[in-house]
Amino acid sequence: QVQLVESGGGLVQAGDSLRLSCAASGLTFSNWAMGWFRQAPGKEREFVAAINWSGDDTNYADSAKGRFTISRDNAKNTVYLQMNSLKPEDTAVYYCAAGSRFTIRTMAYHYWGQGTQVTVSS
Repeated sequence: QVQLVESGGGLVQAGDSLRLSCAASGLTFSNWAMGWFRQAPGKEREFVAAINWSGDDTNYADSAKGRFTISRDNAKNTVYLQMNSLKPEDTAVYYCAAGSRFTIRTMAYHYWGQGTQVTVSS
């Protein structure tokens, strides 16, 4: 049974940083691309960042470029999202996902975590 468990969310002020973690189990982690997505109230789920299986290629949404960094530790079966200079518009539930392709397309990801809430106050 595949499980993706996110952690690290919380309530912060604008300009603060957070690091999200996603621990994976039940799959050969190093064979999977990993992505972070987010969903704000009343909005569709959107792509934030992705990393390929080896960690040497990444992709970011324009809203995340320069502020967020995705990384992975295949020895720990964990993917991270370092978020700096947070803004109120970053407020959302953040999800990690595992996909067989390195892509920004939500539909290409097979497994999803339950999400972690990030709230940024102004």
